[in-house]
Amino acid sequence: MKSAAGTTTAAFGNSDRLDQVDYRLAETPEEKEEIYRLRYRAYLREGAIQPSSDQRVTDQYDHARNAWTFGVYFHGELYSSIRVSLLTPEWRMSPSLALFGDVLHPKLDEGLVFVDSTRFVADPEKARKFPELPYVTVRLGSMAGVHFNADYGLAMVRPEHQAFYRRVFLQETWCEPRLHQGLVKPVGLMAAHLPTVRERVLARYPFLRSSAFERRMLFERNGALRLSSPDVMVSPLERTSIVPQP
Repeated sequence: MKSAAGTTTAAFGNSDRLDQVDYRLAETPEEKEEIYRLRYRAYLREGAIQPSSDQRVTDQYDHARNAWTFGVYFHGELYSSIRVSLLTPEWRMSPSLALFGDVLHPKLDEGLVFVDSTRFVADPEKARKFPELPYVTVRLGSMAGVHFNADYGLAMVRPEHQAFYRRVFLQETWCEPRLHQGLVKPVGLMAAHLPTVRERVLARYPFLRSSAFERRMLFERNGALRLSSPDVMVSPLERTSIVPQP
């Protein structure tokens, strides 16, 4: 579906090309494979991973029921991608939880809800033609925070990229960098209390605003997460990452 082109254009200036941005949930094998290969190209170029023969990057979180992997398309071509995971006391599976569980599990035990945005990548060549691309892409995490009424937005961020998240999302560093499996550069945990920062962020970056209709189109799907009646309840003592089965 189309992004909120009007507010995005207002934020970045008069540009008809922003009307051509589409957000698509990756559902078909072909869509997913294109994103996995984009991740590989982007990570390899920036030295975040070692070369591999299959030239693709995927993990178990791509198949989790509490995760949404999106492609961001411009004129029908894939330009970037991001994955958004929802963490609740009953639904505990995401990369940030796996790496920073000692920080996040106690907060989930308290009943907090998190939106965890990971796997943010952009096509190295196409990104140069579209300087607004990082903002357009991370907007998906912002929309998820509103849709799921989350308490905090999370991001695993390399030290050299943390300034962007502080500036745009007013995020704070919750944990110093650690090495995530499959990566060669460590990432830190950043977070923002969404009810506190939302209006300040939207005032500075109005393109992040979205309609209820747009959010439903992006995050509601067949077999969607049922927060009010999860299939599996997790004891606070278990502290394990799971995906409830249908």
